[in-house]
Amino acid sequence: MNKSVRIHQILDSGSNKDKISVLESLSQSNDHETINKIISKLDDSEIQVRGEAFSSLFLNKNDISEFLIDALSSESKNVKGFSALVLANRGDSNAISAIELLTKDSSGMVRSCALGALGHLRSTLSTTIIRKCFQDKVLEVRKSAVQAFLKIGGDILPIEVDELTKDADDELKFLITKVSKNM
Repeated sequence: MNKSVRIHQILDSGSNKDKISVLESLSQSNDHETINKIISKLDDSEIQVRGEAFSSLFLNKNDISEFLIDALSSESKNVKGFSALVLANRGDSNAISAIELLTKDSSGMVRSCALGALGHLRSTLSTTIIRKCFQDKVLEVRKSAVQAFLKIGGDILPIEVDELTKDADDELKFLITKVSKNM
């Protein structure tokens, strides 16, 4: 049996321990099918496997950005959100426009990950897009938007402070105070 076929079989139906072991060994792969298989493991049912897939993609020194950007249009919210975070952690500013699109995703988790990625990339060009997320119905998304704004040095307008604090929890109020002090 071919080594690639065996790797794919393990990643599809192996034990968690075997999946993690294989993912650890693939951190420098540049094979198209293998990279896409690793990306698919960002949606594994086991958090340890998802974490190892994330690590394998993050540590990969090859140019795998195209595969990760393609993954941003996946049906899986985990694949979309975690791919955005991998791209951000790899410092891939070429992915910013694709990540910005995720701020309108139907999943709050994906929107939150996209905002985290934009903040991590210090995407000052995304200020308007981030600002629109201040009005998101999901509290965690609003927190991510304020956190991203803090990282890029954005200014929250007084009217936005009022809007953001309406149903804010202590964490969001703290973040708003932190951003307001930077103004």
